[in-house]
Amino acid sequence: MTDTTPPAGAAPPAKDHGRAGRDLKAAVASAVVLLGAIGASLYFWKPAFMLIVAAAVVVAVWELRKGMLAKDIDLPEQPLMVGGVVMVVVAYVSSAEALVTATAVTALVIMLWLLRRGVDGYVKNATASVFTLVYVPFLGSFVALMLAEGGDTWTGGGLDDDGVAGILTFILVTIASDIGGYVAGVLFGKHPMAPVISPKKSWEGFAGSLLACLGAGWVLVVYLLEGDWWVGLCLGVIAVVMATLGDLCESVIKRDLGIKDMSQVIPGHGGLMDRLDSLLATIAPIWLLLHYAVF
Repeated sequence: MTDTTPPAGAAPPAKDHGRAGRDLKAAVASAVVLLGAIGASLYFWKPAFMLIVAAAVVVAVWELRKGMLAKDIDLPEQPLMVGGVVMVVVAYVSSAEALVTATAVTALVIMLWLLRRGVDGYVKNATASVFTLVYVPFLGSFVALMLAEGGDTWTGGGLDDDGVAGILTFILVTIASDIGGYVAGVLFGKHPMAPVISPKKSWEGFAGSLLACLGAGWVLVVYLLEGDWWVGLCLGVIAVVMATLGDLCESVIKRDLGIKDMSQVIPGHGGLMDRLDSLLATIAPIWLLLHYAVF
C-alpha cells in the first residue's frame, strides 16, 4: 500500500475547488455579508455607503502596493490613500469637474512626494502611482457621482432616491455578469476566451454573462429606474463588455506581478481588488449612460 501521508512540516495540499476555481461556500457567505452591509447603508443612511467606498479605496491601494512590491515597485501609500479618499468625498459633495481637479492635484502631490526618495526608481514608481490613482480612486469616485444623482447628499436613502437606485442597478447588473458567466462557464465552458491571461474564462461563459446582463439591465432600468427599455439593453451590453475587460485587465496585472490573488482579505474571493475589478471597469460608462439617458 502506498503511503500518502505528507512528510512532517510539509505544507498541506491546496484544496481543489473544481472548475469554479474558488471555495463556493466561503464566497457566498462573504458576498452575503458585503451585500448586506451595502444594502443597509443605502437603505438607512446613504452617506454611510460613502464610508464603505472610502474604506474600499484604502484597502485596494494597500493591496496594489503589496502586489507591486513583488516587482520592486514601491507605491507611496499615504498620498494615494489620503488623496483617494479626498477624491471620493469631492465627487460626492461637488461635481465631476471637481473630481478631475482633485485627481490632478493628487497626481502632482504624489510626484512631489516621490522626490524625497531620490532619482533611482522615480519614473517607475511615479508611473505606477499615477496608474493606481486612475485605476482605483478615480474610477471608484464615479460610484460617488452615481450616488449623488439623488441629491440631498447628507441624509436620505431608500429606493425612492435616484442615486440609491442607480447604485443598486450598477451593482446588480455587474453581479449578473459574474453569476451568468460563472454558471455558463462551469456547465458549458469549452472554448477559452484568453487562455494565456485567464484560463477559466470561456466564450460560453461570456455568452452566459451577456444573457444575464441583458435581462438584468432591462428589468432594472424599466422597473427600478423607470427608464426606457432600450437603455436597459444598452446597459446590459456595456456591463458585460466592461466587466469582462476589467476582469481580464486585473488578471494581466496579477500575472505580470507573479501573484495569484491580491490578498486574502475576503474569504472565498481573495483580495478586494479581485472583486472590484469588474465594478471599477463598469461604473464610469454606466454612470454616463444613466446620467444622460435616465436621470
